[in-house]
Amino acid sequence: MIVAAAQFPSVPGDIAANAALMAGLVTEAGERGAGVVVFSELALTHYDLGPIAADPAALTVLPDDPRLAPVRAACRAAGVAAVVNAPGRGGDGDGDGAKPTIATFVYGPDGSLLTRYDKRHVAEGESAVFAPGAAHGRFTLGGIRFALATCFDNSFAEVPERAAADGCRVYLSSAFHGDGERVAQYAELARTHGLHVVLANGIGVGSPGPGAGLSGCWLPSGERVAAASAGPDGEGAQLVLSDVRDAITLMADPAVAAVPVRECGEPLVDVRAAAPGLSVDGLKAGSDGAGAGREGAFAHLREGVLRRLLVAQEALPAGLRLQFVEGYRPPALQRRYFTEYADELRAAHPDWDPARIHRAASRYVSPPEIAPHSAGGAVDLTLVTADGDEVDMGTPINASPEESGGACYTSAPELTPAARANRRILSAALRGAGLVNYPTEWWHWSYGDRYWALATGAEHAPYGPRELDADPAARCSDGVAHEGGAAAAHRAGAER
Repeated sequence: MIVAAAQFPSVPGDIAANAALMAGLVTEAGERGAGVVVFSELALTHYDLGPIAADPAALTVLPDDPRLAPVRAACRAAGVAAVVNAPGRGGDGDGDGAKPTIATFVYGPDGSLLTRYDKRHVAEGESAVFAPGAAHGRFTLGGIRFALATCFDNSFAEVPERAAADGCRVYLSSAFHGDGERVAQYAELARTHGLHVVLANGIGVGSPGPGAGLSGCWLPSGERVAAASAGPDGEGAQLVLSDVRDAITLMADPAVAAVPVRECGEPLVDVRAAAPGLSVDGLKAGSDGAGAGREGAFAHLREGVLRRLLVAQEALPAGLRLQFVEGYRPPALQRRYFTEYADELRAAHPDWDPARIHRAASRYVSPPEIAPHSAGGAVDLTLVTADGDEVDMGTPINASPEESGGACYTSAPELTPAARANRRILSAALRGAGLVNYPTEWWHWSYGDRYWALATGAEHAPYGPRELDADPAARCSDGVAHEGGAAAAHRAGAER
């Protein structure tokens, strides 16, 4: 995923004008391949405390404020999340007489509110106008856990320390720092806590004086990889970007294995019989070369996953439909795929230790003990036209990170505009139906498995690994339970 920091000269006190500027930057960020864009402290009104104190009713907002509609619409159109900092009203149900907060509203790629964060540490000059918040700002998107902080928060070491302890890997700061020395301290924050750090800093003259600009991005090593121009006027609106794909939570992460499974017993069903209107790729069905694959395991899913696929298909634009490629995968086949790919990586990288091989292999093949496919909760799919023709998705459905140069990642940069648009369409429909994506593979979506539970915050996964021949509901139309199908899939044509 690409994360962008937006630096622009806010119009003092003009929420509508600033929301329009933000919407334009969200759109530009999407065109440049970003998945998240962060705005500076009080960017919605400009960092000018006097007018906010004088007329809080006019210059404070709730997340659903109509004046923020252009930002939410831009998020939906671009498939980008926006981190918007503004004078916030009613964060904890306080009465009309309560002080506002310096709030961060995180709008997801569908325009809905992902989370709200209220600045925990207000500076001395802010305390007469704003109240502090209490919650820790966290959200998960694209397989990455993000932390939020606002300006003075970063002066307290426990803020980034707690973020790292909570499993956050990318730290997003909205600020209005007045000097370059303060901005330079983010390098040490990144290095000390092992975090990707993205700072959106203000420009123009605000209550504390001129903003320094210099919005930027730092790697966990402390290396600065992107920087905007210096304030107070900067160079107008700018975006600085950083690739944080290495912050994705992979299937091999201990946090995934730690999710408990409480098997619900929901049956596996053959999608060809249960949903004849769903297009099924015929290549996988005949991949064993002898015809047995026509009755194979690959075409099975848990009932709940299939229901959600059909909801997603209804949400697609006219002229497009889902094409099902692979669902259930027997545990033995999953083990074989993982072992084969790990062996390939070991041969290519003899200096890598076993832990690194295991982690790298999990970008493309799930470790057998937690594999969503073997639980019947995962499906590999793509988009086709109403006539069944393939559309541009950027890579073939089975492209490994090595084969695709990383373009298999869902939010990979440097995709064609058509591929990026088609991935957004696919993602919007499937997310809207309740599925989650494995971000290293644009085609892999799941529901009910451990990865889904971790991504959604569910207390447990309702689906665990199972054998198809032990499930009487998973018998094909001839009354025989089959495990063949995908088991003999050839290396070049079988997505793992």
